[in-house]
Amino acid sequence: MTTMTDTSNAARFREFKMPDVGEGLTEAEILKWFVQPGDTVTDGQVVCEVETAKAAVELPIPFDGVVHELRFPEGTTVDVGQVIIAVDVAPGSGDDAPAPAPAPAAAPAAAEPAPAAEPEAEAPKARQPVLVGYGVAESSTKRRARKGTEAAPAAAATAIQGEMNGHGTGHTAVAEARPLAKPPVRKLAKDLGIDLATVTPTGEGGIVTREDVHAAATPTPAPAPVQPEAPAPVVAPAQAVAPSVTARETRIPVKGVRKAIAQAMVGSAFTAPHVTEFVTVDVTRTMKLVAELKEDKDMAGVRVNPLLIIAKALLVAIKRNPEVNAAWDEANQEIVQKHYVNLGIAAATPRGLIVPNIKDAHDQTLPQLAASLGELVSTAREGKTSPAAMAGGTVTITNVGVFGVDTGTPILNPGESAILAVGAIKLQPWVHKGKVKPRQVTTLALSFDHRLVDGELGSKVLADVAAILEQPKRLITWG
Repeated sequence: MTTMTDTSNAARFREFKMPDVGEGLTEAEILKWFVQPGDTVTDGQVVCEVETAKAAVELPIPFDGVVHELRFPEGTTVDVGQVIIAVDVAPGSGDDAPAPAPAPAAAPAAAEPAPAAEPEAEAPKARQPVLVGYGVAESSTKRRARKGTEAAPAAAATAIQGEMNGHGTGHTAVAEARPLAKPPVRKLAKDLGIDLATVTPTGEGGIVTREDVHAAATPTPAPAPVQPEAPAPVVAPAQAVAPSVTARETRIPVKGVRKAIAQAMVGSAFTAPHVTEFVTVDVTRTMKLVAELKEDKDMAGVRVNPLLIIAKALLVAIKRNPEVNAAWDEANQEIVQKHYVNLGIAAATPRGLIVPNIKDAHDQTLPQLAASLGELVSTAREGKTSPAAMAGGTVTITNVGVFGVDTGTPILNPGESAILAVGAIKLQPWVHKGKVKPRQVTTLALSFDHRLVDGELGSKVLADVAAILEQPKRLITWG
């Protein structure tokens, strides 16, 4: 790829490595670069979009400067820890760059004027550049302290805390007891139910990083540090992404989300003993309820469709049969019953099937559930679903009916106990009140882990869902 060639001052260049943007992920594919060599970038600016085994994620750069080199083209899969971009942090001069490291012994003493007095005349910067969610980047150089600037560190600390808490550098009155963390890190902690005050910070200046939050949520041994690697040779984009095409076949590399799906489905199919049961049900009254809710002022602004009622019916069935909402702990040989429902919704996207979930769906009212479903689907279609949104699911719904399919035998999402497949809703002849009439009919299929759910329990759950869809008024009496 085209790069800039100025390498006269190595201390001016900073490298940004591929971070772990998920939960222990080891690689990510560069989908798109938003900058090119020569472009000016600022701290926090998104420079590229990468796809992990869980989602597409935008990466912000943690410092200011001019792009010097893009190490990999679009379509390349890069290991976590590899340098993906180099930035000239002081283009044109050394005035704005970090103080250079001591010159090598072999360098001529009079090669250029010593950068002594001018850089020291500047006050220390008020904040350290931080990559959103990943802590402070370690600097390879240090500035010599100048006499008379003893107050600068305290001012910088105050400014950093203001930035972390979202007040900006103009505010000096900041609650000192509040943990230092970037807004995205605070959101991550909230999503995972972690109190930042209980998290041990490892970032420079006592800042809580994304890794600190994940460590508090999942206290597992840290993975071995990534060994430094020499930059990989830059190859042309066509070599990195193009499938192998011949007259008789096309070979497409399996990576990213699709690779993760394949591994997860194989693991689930050969680990959990699947059982699938089916029921065909008259959902005419459910379709009438959907039409009525669309005109209800309390549902204004949210999308109402049959999936909403089916989701609510499944939540009520789980409430009546809570043992179905469980997980199998192989390591401890225990059944873990969940007292909450994180309802997964399988969503087909251009990058493959993903299953984000609605956290604590059991506590949501019908309007709240409708809003959550709408947000989940739109985010998935845009390819912006976060890894956290796909973690921690307990049961899942997959709506194969949107493709005109009657039903199927769905494979469990790994770690979950059950998945409900919803078939196409079609007008069919049906015996209703002793007469054959055209009715709206669908077929439901419930797959479950037979280690956790026996036939009786699975049948009760499926029968409850069918009964509610046949007579939606049961949502009131049962829910």
